Amino acid sequence: MLTMTGLKKGALYHHFSSKKDLSYAVLEEQILKRITELWIEPLKKFSGPLQGIDTVYRNLEKNWSDEFFSLGCPLNNLAQEMSPIDEGFRKRNDDFFQDWKTAIAAALKKGQQQGIVDTSINPDDSAVFILSTIEGSLGLTKNHQCKSVYHSCGKELKRYLETLRVR
Repeated sequence: MLTMTGLKKGALYHHFSSKKDLSYAVLEEQILKRITELWIEPLKKFSGPLQGIDTVYRNLEKNWSDEFFSLGCPLNNLAQEMSPIDEGFRKRNDDFFQDWKTAIAAALKKGQQQGIVDTSINPDDSAVFILSTIEGSLGLTKNHQCKSVYHSCGKELKRYLETLRVR
């Protein structure tokens, strides 16, 4: 890691007292920031939440390299690997997943107020399902090493989103 940063060991540890602190900083300042930019902030810009969720999902497929899909979502990777062994990672991941879920639920609630989303659905439960679908599709894509898995999951996500629409 030191080679990649161009820093001397002393300079790095001047800012971070341990590898764990450095890892937390990477999670918080890089991974979480990027996912906020990719998923949470764009949802706020769409007037229609169902279209917004679908568009954000599809934009990832269009705009990210095959390498991203073969390596998987960094947040999901950390959640899977580190949460069982480090409470700090588990808590940070959980907090962020809660923020992401809250953003999706807020978009769905906004859609209910606009008369776009069926008021009989529970936005929080639907948000958990949508977030699970997104992260699950990235995990399966990584496992299969095939971007078409992400595309297939996106088609079903879109179908599900349509079931939330007011008829």
